[in-house]
Amino acid sequence: MHTNEVDIDVALVQRLLAAQFPHWADLPVTPAAPQGWDNRTFRLGERMTVRLPSAERYVAQVEKEHRWLPQLAPQLPLPIPLPLGRGVPAEDYPWPWSVYRWIEGETATIGRIGDLVEFATTLADFLATLQHIDPTGGPPPGPHNFFRGGSLTVYDSETRQALAALDGKIDTLAARAVWESALDAAWHGPPVWFHGDIAWGNLLVEEGRLSAVIDFGASGVGDPSCDLAISWILFGGKSREAFRAVLQPDDATWARGRGWTLWKALITLAGSAGSCSQEPREPRQVIDEVLADYDCSP
Repeated sequence: MHTNEVDIDVALVQRLLAAQFPHWADLPVTPAAPQGWDNRTFRLGERMTVRLPSAERYVAQVEKEHRWLPQLAPQLPLPIPLPLGRGVPAEDYPWPWSVYRWIEGETATIGRIGDLVEFATTLADFLATLQHIDPTGGPPPGPHNFFRGGSLTVYDSETRQALAALDGKIDTLAARAVWESALDAAWHGPPVWFHGDIAWGNLLVEEGRLSAVIDFGASGVGDPSCDLAISWILFGGKSREAFRAVLQPDDATWARGRGWTLWKALITLAGSAGSCSQEPREPRQVIDEVLADYDCSP
């Protein structure tokens, strides 16, 4: 699960561009910051980025984004990535890759957000609009997005292993109750579009406001509860209430959202998913937020 399975650097990007997009080959190439996990991203000139999957498990996302982002973009209230060119395997790089339009903005750290309630409301409006786009033919949950939008039962075994590993370190009795309530709250609605990875690093801010949503690699059509995790990772109090008030998920969807959040925090804290140090809250804090919210639920 390492991102350096293939050596992806500026020199490789320059060779790929020279061979496949020579009209862009003279533009400067610089690594983007921060880098994501699924892809390596490079700034290309002033108006574009180059995005290359970091491992084979992320390759299916390339075709999906080229297929669907041009259709989703005109229907959404905020900018999202727009593919401009699709590269093919070459120069010892074994997978397809993409050139996208550059979107201005900085990642949504707490210090960059002017008003967290307004930010939460804007994000909820974006997600509500996304959910109302016609899902016909859209990609169902599967390996391409690690089953986001599908049943939480996919991660039941992993979650219970993490709970066992954390016994005595957190309130595993309460955490297990949250998890089992999420499993019981099965999704029975029609499939809708979801982003799949609503995290601070995929939300861009300009002048303190949410200005764009990026990285649709985990997107698909299905259960949108996975997009609620930001409620406990970034929001709290009035901002969480504002987010929920605009999006209006039913209690079962909110319960599954807690489940998605708890799963990720548990496996991270148990040491099976790397570090989460750049997140607004550490995994243990996220678990505390989820458990407190569960205690307050009807």
